[in-house]
Amino acid sequence: MAINTPHQHGSYQAKLFDKRWQKKREIILNRDNHQCVICGKTDNLIVHHKQYHFIKKLNIFCEPWNYQDIYLITLCKSCHDRGHRLYEIPIMYI
Repeated sequence: MAINTPHQHGSYQAKLFDKRWQKKREIILNRDNHQCVICGKTDNLIVHHKQYHFIKKLNIFCEPWNYQDIYLITLCKSCHDRGHRLYEIPIMYI
């Protein structure tokens, strides 16, 4: 049984245009006062998943909008890109 990695989500980018993600994204942006939690910038904001959840029984990743808010954080593009260069996003197998 092959397990996908986050980079093999296929239509993952398309899911970020889904109304459910847009709603979840707005909740997180509001919670974080529409600013990067690292540097405080207010432009080019990204809602970042601090970890990915892989559902072993279904052999799929959790939909981006189905994560609890504690696993999401607002970052500016610069802090987000730097984080991806320095750290690998952990995968929790559930």
